[in-house]
Amino acid sequence: MTVKRVTLADVARRAGVSPTAASMILNGKPDTRLSADAHARVNAAARDLGYRPNIGARALRTDRTYTIGFISDVVATTRFASGLIKGALEEAESAGHVVLVLETGGEPARETEAIEAVLDRQVDGVIFATMRARELYVPEVPRSTSVVMLNATNDRYPIAVLPDEERGGRAAVDALAGAGHRTGIALIGQNQVVERDLFRSATVERRVRGIRGRMDELGLAFVAEESCWEWEPDNGYDVTSRLLERRDDVRALLCMNDRLAFGAYQALSEHGLRAGSDVSVVSFDNDELAAYLRPGLTTVSLPHEEMGREAVRLLLAAAPEPGEYLVPMPLIERSSVVDTAPPSSASSG
Repeated sequence: MTVKRVTLADVARRAGVSPTAASMILNGKPDTRLSADAHARVNAAARDLGYRPNIGARALRTDRTYTIGFISDVVATTRFASGLIKGALEEAESAGHVVLVLETGGEPARETEAIEAVLDRQVDGVIFATMRARELYVPEVPRSTSVVMLNATNDRYPIAVLPDEERGGRAAVDALAGAGHRTGIALIGQNQVVERDLFRSATVERRVRGIRGRMDELGLAFVAEESCWEWEPDNGYDVTSRLLERRDDVRALLCMNDRLAFGAYQALSEHGLRAGSDVSVVSFDNDELAAYLRPGLTTVSLPHEEMGREAVRLLLAAAPEPGEYLVPMPLIERSSVVDTAPPSSASSG
Protein backbone atom coordinates (compact mmCIF):
# COMPACT_ATOMS: atom_id res chain seq x y z
CA MET A 1 0.00 0.00 0.00
CA THR A 2 1.41 3.39 -1.02
CA VAL A 3 1.82 5.89 1.81
CA LYS A 4 0.71 9.41 0.87
CA ARG A 5 3.52 11.94 1.14
CA VAL A 6 2.94 14.66 3.74
CA THR A 7 2.69 18.01 1.97
CA LEU A 8 3.30 21.58 3.01
CA ALA A 9 -0.45 22.11 2.88
CA ASP A 10 -0.88 19.33 5.46
CA VAL A 11 1.58 21.04 7.80
CA ALA A 12 -0.11 24.43 7.31
CA ARG A 13 -3.55 22.92 8.00
CA ARG A 14 -2.34 21.22 11.19
CA ALA A 15 -0.65 24.43 12.41
CA GLY A 16 -3.56 26.70 11.48
CA VAL A 17 -1.57 28.96 9.16
CA SER A 18 -1.43 29.56 5.43
CA PRO A 19 0.87 27.43 3.22
CA THR A 20 2.86 30.58 2.45
CA ALA A 21 3.43 31.23 6.15
CA ALA A 22 4.41 27.59 6.74
CA SER A 23 6.86 27.73 3.83
CA MET A 24 8.54 30.88 5.15
CA ILE A 25 8.95 29.35 8.61
CA LEU A 26 10.26 25.98 7.44
CA ASN A 27 12.67 27.57 4.98
CA GLY A 28 14.10 29.78 7.73
CA LYS A 29 13.26 33.07 6.06
CA PRO A 30 14.32 36.00 8.26
CA ASP A 31 11.77 38.52 9.49
CA THR A 32 8.64 36.52 8.64
CA ARG A 33 6.60 38.91 10.80
CA LEU A 34 4.86 35.84 12.19
CA SER A 35 4.54 35.24 15.91
CA ALA A 36 6.76 32.95 17.95
CA ASP A 37 3.66 30.83 18.59
CA ALA A 38 3.11 30.39 14.83
CA HIS A 39 6.74 29.32 14.43
CA ALA A 40 6.36 26.79 17.24
CA ARG A 41 3.08 25.38 15.83
CA VAL A 42 4.50 24.96 12.31
CA ASN A 43 7.68 23.26 13.51
CA ALA A 44 5.68 20.97 15.80
CA ALA A 45 3.27 20.07 12.99
CA ALA A 46 6.15 19.28 10.62
CA ARG A 47 7.76 17.09 13.27
CA ASP A 48 4.54 15.28 14.21
CA LEU A 49 3.53 14.60 10.62
CA GLY A 50 7.03 13.57 9.53
CA TYR A 51 7.14 16.27 6.85
CA ARG A 52 10.07 16.22 4.43
CA PRO A 53 10.57 19.12 2.01
CA ASN A 54 10.17 18.37 -1.69
CA ILE A 55 13.76 18.94 -2.81
CA GLY A 56 12.83 18.88 -6.48
CA ALA A 57 10.24 21.62 -6.08
CA ARG A 58 12.58 23.67 -3.92
CA ALA A 59 15.32 23.33 -6.55
CA LEU A 60 12.99 24.75 -9.20
CA ARG A 61 12.21 27.74 -6.99
CA THR A 62 15.76 28.46 -5.87
CA ASP A 63 17.85 27.17 -8.82
CA ARG A 64 19.74 24.97 -6.33
CA THR A 65 19.73 21.19 -5.95
CA TYR A 66 21.06 21.11 -2.37
CA THR A 67 23.51 18.45 -3.54
CA ILE A 68 27.31 18.50 -3.23
CA GLY A 69 29.66 16.43 -5.35
CA PHE A 70 32.55 14.82 -3.42
CA ILE A 71 35.17 13.38 -5.77
CA SER A 72 38.17 11.62 -4.26
CA ASP A 73 41.00 9.32 -5.25
CA VAL A 74 40.78 6.59 -2.58
CA VAL A 75 39.39 8.47 0.42
CA ALA A 76 36.16 6.45 0.52
CA THR A 77 37.85 3.05 0.59
CA THR A 78 40.64 3.68 3.06
CA ARG A 79 40.29 3.98 6.82
CA PHE A 80 43.16 6.47 6.89
CA ALA A 81 41.32 9.46 5.42
CA SER A 82 37.67 8.46 5.73
CA GLY A 83 37.24 11.24 8.29
CA LEU A 84 37.33 13.71 5.39
CA ILE A 85 34.06 12.26 4.11
CA LYS A 86 32.56 11.86 7.60
CA GLY A 87 33.11 15.55 8.40
CA ALA A 88 31.76 16.63 5.02
CA LEU A 89 28.64 14.49 5.42
CA GLU A 90 27.92 15.86 8.90
CA GLU A 91 28.31 19.49 7.84
CA ALA A 92 26.27 18.98 4.67
CA GLU A 93 23.46 17.35 6.62
CA SER A 94 23.31 20.22 9.10
CA ALA A 95 23.07 22.61 6.14
CA GLY A 96 20.24 20.64 4.51
CA HIS A 97 22.38 19.20 1.70
CA VAL A 98 23.18 15.69 0.52
CA VAL A 99 26.58 14.52 -0.71
CA LEU A 100 27.16 12.50 -3.87
CA VAL A 101 30.43 10.58 -3.31
CA LEU A 102 32.46 9.26 -6.25
CA GLU A 103 35.89 7.64 -6.15
CA THR A 104 38.35 7.61 -9.04
CA GLY A 105 41.34 5.63 -7.81
CA GLY A 106 43.43 8.55 -9.06
CA GLU A 107 42.84 7.60 -12.70
CA PRO A 108 42.46 10.65 -15.02
CA ALA A 109 39.79 9.01 -17.20
CA ARG A 110 37.66 8.18 -14.16
CA GLU A 111 38.16 11.72 -12.83
CA THR A 112 36.65 13.13 -16.03
CA GLU A 113 33.76 10.67 -15.81
CA ALA A 114 33.16 11.58 -12.17
CA ILE A 115 33.00 15.28 -12.98
CA GLU A 116 30.56 14.65 -15.82
CA ALA A 117 28.42 12.54 -13.47
CA VAL A 118 28.12 15.22 -10.79
CA LEU A 119 27.56 18.00 -13.32
CA ASP A 120 24.79 15.98 -14.98
CA ARG A 121 23.10 15.97 -11.58
CA GLN A 122 23.47 19.76 -11.34
CA VAL A 123 25.28 19.76 -8.01
CA ASP A 124 25.68 23.10 -6.26
CA GLY A 125 29.45 22.61 -5.98
CA VAL A 126 32.25 20.07 -6.05
CA ILE A 127 34.84 19.09 -3.43
CA PHE A 128 37.96 17.38 -4.74
CA ALA A 129 39.72 15.35 -2.04
CA THR A 130 42.85 13.24 -1.80
CA MET A 131 43.91 10.67 0.77
CA ARG A 132 47.38 12.20 1.14
CA ALA A 133 47.81 15.93 0.72
CA ARG A 134 49.23 16.79 -2.69
CA GLU A 135 48.80 18.94 -5.78
CA LEU A 136 45.96 17.42 -7.77
CA TYR A 137 45.22 17.61 -11.48
CA VAL A 138 41.56 18.51 -12.00
CA PRO A 139 39.81 18.42 -15.40
CA GLU A 140 38.01 21.60 -16.46
CA VAL A 141 34.92 22.48 -14.43
CA PRO A 142 32.39 25.12 -15.58
CA ARG A 143 32.98 28.56 -14.08
CA SER A 144 29.49 28.53 -12.61
CA THR A 145 30.32 25.52 -10.40
CA SER A 146 31.96 26.22 -7.04
CA VAL A 147 35.06 24.14 -6.31
CA VAL A 148 36.93 23.52 -3.06
CA MET A 149 40.11 21.45 -2.84
CA LEU A 150 40.26 19.24 0.25
CA ASN A 151 43.65 17.96 1.41
CA ALA A 152 44.83 19.01 -2.05
CA THR A 153 45.81 22.07 -4.08
CA ASN A 154 45.28 23.17 -7.68
CA ASP A 155 46.37 26.41 -9.34
CA ARG A 156 43.04 26.91 -11.13
CA TYR A 157 40.96 26.41 -8.00
CA PRO A 158 42.58 28.47 -5.23
CA ILE A 159 40.29 27.61 -2.30
CA ALA A 160 42.02 24.76 -0.48
CA VAL A 161 41.54 23.19 2.96
CA LEU A 162 44.78 21.75 4.36
CA PRO A 163 46.17 20.63 7.72
CA ASP A 164 48.44 23.19 9.39
CA GLU A 165 51.52 20.99 9.03
CA GLU A 166 54.11 23.59 10.01
CA ARG A 167 52.49 24.24 13.38
CA GLY A 168 52.02 20.51 13.75
CA GLY A 169 55.76 19.99 13.32
CA ARG A 170 56.45 22.61 15.95
CA ALA A 171 53.99 20.95 18.34
CA ALA A 172 55.79 17.60 18.04
CA VAL A 173 59.11 19.16 19.02
CA ASP A 174 57.45 21.01 21.90
CA ALA A 175 56.05 17.73 23.21
CA LEU A 176 59.58 16.39 23.59
CA ALA A 177 61.17 19.63 24.79
CA GLY A 178 58.36 20.12 27.31
CA ALA A 179 59.19 16.73 28.80
CA GLY A 180 62.80 17.83 29.29
CA HIS A 181 64.43 16.25 26.23
CA ARG A 182 67.43 18.36 25.20
CA THR A 183 69.77 15.67 23.87
CA GLY A 184 69.51 12.21 22.35
CA ILE A 185 66.65 13.06 19.94
CA ALA A 186 66.61 11.13 16.63
CA LEU A 187 64.48 11.90 13.59
CA ILE A 188 62.96 8.80 11.96
CA GLY A 189 61.92 9.03 8.31
CA GLN A 190 63.80 12.08 7.06
CA ASN A 191 67.37 13.24 6.64
CA GLN A 192 68.05 16.78 5.49
CA VAL A 193 71.30 15.96 3.67
CA VAL A 194 70.17 12.73 1.99
CA GLU A 195 66.86 14.24 0.84
CA ARG A 196 68.11 17.70 -0.11
CA ASP A 197 67.06 17.38 -3.78
CA LEU A 198 64.09 15.06 -3.25
CA PHE A 199 60.45 16.20 -3.14
CA ARG A 200 57.72 14.32 -1.28
CA SER A 201 54.89 16.86 -1.09
CA ALA A 202 54.31 20.46 -0.09
CA THR A 203 52.68 19.38 3.16
CA VAL A 204 55.61 17.13 4.13
CA GLU A 205 57.94 20.04 3.43
CA ARG A 206 55.88 22.17 5.81
CA ARG A 207 55.96 19.46 8.48
CA VAL A 208 59.75 19.30 8.17
CA ARG A 209 60.03 23.08 8.21
CA GLY A 210 58.04 23.23 11.42
CA ILE A 211 60.15 20.52 13.05
CA ARG A 212 63.50 22.03 12.09
CA GLY A 213 62.45 25.60 12.74
CA ARG A 214 61.33 24.79 16.26
CA MET A 215 64.47 22.72 16.95
CA ASP A 216 66.60 25.69 15.90
CA GLU A 217 64.60 28.12 18.04
CA LEU A 218 65.09 25.91 21.10
CA GLY A 219 68.77 25.35 20.41
CA LEU A 220 68.28 21.63 19.90
CA ALA A 221 69.89 19.26 17.40
CA PHE A 222 69.20 15.70 16.30
CA VAL A 223 71.78 13.08 17.24
CA ALA A 224 70.76 11.16 14.11
CA GLU A 225 68.45 11.51 11.12
CA GLU A 226 67.27 8.27 9.52
CA SER A 227 65.98 8.60 5.96
CA CYS A 228 63.57 6.16 4.33
CA TRP A 229 61.38 6.88 1.33
CA GLU A 230 58.46 4.67 2.38
CA TRP A 231 56.91 5.48 5.73
CA GLU A 232 55.58 2.04 6.63
CA PRO A 233 56.04 -0.07 9.81
CA ASP A 234 58.76 -2.29 8.33
CA ASN A 235 60.74 0.83 7.32
CA GLY A 236 60.41 2.23 10.84
CA TYR A 237 61.55 -1.07 12.27
CA ASP A 238 64.58 -1.32 9.95
CA VAL A 239 65.95 2.20 10.39
CA THR A 240 65.34 2.24 14.14
CA SER A 241 67.06 -1.14 14.56
CA ARG A 242 70.13 0.06 12.67
CA LEU A 243 70.16 3.27 14.69
CA LEU A 244 70.06 1.42 18.02
CA GLU A 245 72.80 -0.95 16.91
CA ARG A 246 75.26 1.89 16.40
CA ARG A 247 74.19 4.33 19.12
CA ASP A 248 73.40 3.95 22.81
CA ASP A 249 72.56 7.61 23.49
CA VAL A 250 69.09 7.72 21.86
CA ARG A 251 66.53 8.97 24.36
CA ALA A 252 63.72 10.14 22.05
CA LEU A 253 62.38 9.33 18.58
CA LEU A 254 60.51 11.87 16.51
CA CYS A 255 58.84 9.79 13.79
CA MET A 256 57.50 11.38 10.61
CA ASN A 257 54.28 9.38 10.87
CA ASP A 258 52.55 6.82 13.08
CA ARG A 259 53.31 3.89 10.81
CA LEU A 260 57.03 4.49 11.23
CA ALA A 261 56.43 4.72 14.96
CA PHE A 262 54.69 1.31 14.99
CA GLY A 263 57.86 -0.26 13.56
CA ALA A 264 60.04 1.76 15.93
CA TYR A 265 58.13 0.32 18.92
CA GLN A 266 59.04 -3.20 17.78
CA ALA A 267 62.70 -2.29 17.27
CA LEU A 268 62.90 -0.74 20.73
CA SER A 269 61.39 -3.86 22.29
CA GLU A 270 63.87 -6.17 20.54
CA HIS A 271 66.73 -4.06 21.87
CA GLY A 272 65.44 -4.35 25.43
CA LEU A 273 63.99 -0.84 25.51
CA ARG A 274 60.43 0.32 26.15
CA ALA A 275 58.69 3.29 24.58
CA GLY A 276 57.40 5.66 27.24
CA SER A 277 59.87 4.35 29.86
CA ASP A 278 63.34 4.23 28.30
CA VAL A 279 62.79 6.15 25.07
CA SER A 280 60.15 8.77 24.23
CA VAL A 281 58.29 8.48 20.93
CA VAL A 282 56.28 11.23 19.21
CA SER A 283 54.83 11.04 15.72
CA PHE A 284 52.15 12.36 13.35
CA ASP A 285 48.70 11.51 11.92
CA ASN A 286 46.84 9.88 14.85
CA ASP A 287 46.19 6.67 12.94
CA GLU A 288 43.38 4.78 14.67
CA LEU A 289 45.90 2.14 15.85
CA ALA A 290 47.91 4.74 17.78
CA ALA A 291 45.60 4.53 20.79
CA TYR A 292 45.87 0.73 20.92
CA LEU A 293 49.65 0.55 21.12
CA ARG A 294 51.07 -0.04 24.58
CA PRO A 295 51.97 2.47 25.72
CA GLY A 296 49.56 4.66 23.76
CA LEU A 297 51.34 6.76 21.13
CA THR A 298 51.58 10.53 21.54
CA THR A 299 50.94 11.97 18.08
CA VAL A 300 50.03 15.15 16.23
CA SER A 301 46.63 14.46 14.70
CA LEU A 302 45.52 15.03 11.13
CA PRO A 303 42.16 16.81 11.67
CA HIS A 304 40.35 15.07 8.82
CA GLU A 305 36.80 15.46 10.12
CA GLU A 306 37.17 19.18 10.79
CA MET A 307 38.80 19.58 7.37
CA GLY A 308 35.77 17.93 5.74
CA ARG A 309 33.41 20.23 7.63
CA GLU A 310 35.42 23.30 6.67
CA ALA A 311 35.37 22.30 2.98
CA VAL A 312 31.57 22.15 2.98
CA ARG A 313 31.28 25.46 4.83
CA LEU A 314 33.51 27.14 2.25
CA LEU A 315 31.66 25.54 -0.66
CA LEU A 316 28.32 26.83 0.60
CA ALA A 317 29.61 30.28 1.61
CA ALA A 318 28.55 33.24 -0.53
CA ALA A 319 31.99 34.43 -1.62
CA PRO A 320 34.89 32.91 0.31
CA GLU A 321 38.28 34.52 -0.10
CA PRO A 322 40.67 32.54 -2.33
CA GLY A 323 43.59 30.96 -0.50
CA GLU A 324 44.58 28.17 1.82
CA TYR A 325 42.48 27.48 4.90
CA LEU A 326 44.74 25.75 7.43
CA VAL A 327 43.09 23.55 10.05
CA PRO A 328 45.02 23.14 13.35
CA MET A 329 46.61 19.76 14.06
CA PRO A 330 46.01 18.96 17.75
CA LEU A 331 48.59 17.10 19.83
CA ILE A 332 47.06 13.87 21.19
CA GLU A 333 48.96 13.14 24.39
CA ARG A 334 49.14 9.52 25.46
CA SER A 335 51.88 7.61 27.32
CA SER A 336 54.83 7.34 24.95
CA VAL A 337 56.74 10.37 26.25
CA VAL A 338 59.07 10.07 29.25
CA ASP A 339 59.05 13.13 31.49
CA THR A 340 62.76 13.81 32.05
CA ALA A 341 62.35 17.38 33.26
CA PRO A 342 63.76 17.84 36.77
CA PRO A 343 61.03 18.49 39.36
CA SER A 344 60.69 22.11 40.37
CA SER A 345 62.02 22.69 43.86
CA ALA A 346 59.34 23.72 46.33
CA SER A 347 60.08 26.83 48.32
CA SER A 348 60.65 26.19 52.00
CA GLY A 349 58.18 27.76 54.38
